[in-house]
Amino acid sequence: MVRSINLKSFKEFLQSGSIGGVILIACVFVSLIIANSSLGSAFEKLLLTELGFNSESVHLRYPVLLWINDGLMAVFFLMVGLEIKRELVEGELSSFKKASLPIFAALGGVIAPATIYFILNRNTETAAGWGIPMATDIAFAIAVITMLGKRVPASLKIFLAALAIVDDLMAILVIAIFYSSNLHYTYLIYAGGIFAALLVMNKIGVKNLAAYLIPGLFIWYFIHHSGVHATIAGVLTAFAIPTLPDAKESPLEKLEHILVNPVNFVIMPLFALANTNIRFEPEMIGGLTTTLGLGIIFGLVIGKPLGISLLSWLSVKAGICSKPTGAQWSQIIGVGMLGGIGFTMSVFIALLSFPGMHLILAEAKFSILCGSILSGVLGYVVLVRLHRDSQR
Repeated sequence: MVRSINLKSFKEFLQSGSIGGVILIACVFVSLIIANSSLGSAFEKLLLTELGFNSESVHLRYPVLLWINDGLMAVFFLMVGLEIKRELVEGELSSFKKASLPIFAALGGVIAPATIYFILNRNTETAAGWGIPMATDIAFAIAVITMLGKRVPASLKIFLAALAIVDDLMAILVIAIFYSSNLHYTYLIYAGGIFAALLVMNKIGVKNLAAYLIPGLFIWYFIHHSGVHATIAGVLTAFAIPTLPDAKESPLEKLEHILVNPVNFVIMPLFALANTNIRFEPEMIGGLTTTLGLGIIFGLVIGKPLGISLLSWLSVKAGICSKPTGAQWSQIIGVGMLGGIGFTMSVFIALLSFPGMHLILAEAKFSILCGSILSGVLGYVVLVRLHRDSQR
């Protein structure tokens, strides 16, 4: 009897999605341990090992790390895009007021951190890093809020996912305008043409998933070669796949069910293993108190929740948007704290901001890691405490 109850509880735990978050956090610590052990060099060499093939017309040979961050994470963005579209058609984001709130929140979450960093670093050699604390790491942020289970309304999870996607789109736009000097617009036109064709297929009633996923691979290829972060291909493909506002399972929902376990138990853990591979260096500690470190940490820990919650509140008070169903303002502040988990995109922008500046880059990475961990812990604790208070 006890054994059957334990098995039932374990099954519910697996199905709840919480185990995916636990595995992800465990992989973060495993990666940090490996990076700072005798296995660190071998693991880094593995991540830099190139896989794929090249020909005269096709270039598809990249390091393992890039295949994970640009390839597998495009699948993650595909699943998140499917969830967002479903909510836009039939759920929490189906009205203009609710759908526009994540856009205003993301805008605040971009402006406030960048402003804090700029104020602290203006007229210094690190001024170019103003974009570092802008980005939300969608994978880690969603993992943390998923671990909260039913302690937060489902509407807040959708709000965070939509906010993080808009945030990433803004970060990609900032990278394209301010940090890229080698954009290939021809490839972007090719990708846009395929995406337009997928929308036409949706309009005329094509339901076959392969008819969307195969062209989606070409969208990924062209966006990757354009110089823009390739994961946006997953969102574009997801938005083209048809769904139905009724009880019948649509192609979108079918694909969502197929992807949920591979994403939670394979893609996100691999992502965490590959991207938390940071070797600690003595100068990193001192970097936390420099204008660079303070700009990043204050931008993520203070700027993100401040910008997200303030612009959300102003847009709701102005009557432009409406709050997520069942959510309190205090919970939105907690979600804003989770928005301060910058990590991957922040590290990416740091690499573009300080090319060839090894010491500054090491300090930036460590500050990003500390700011992201602090934001995640604070957000989790605040949301748990709010739930307990509401239960009382």
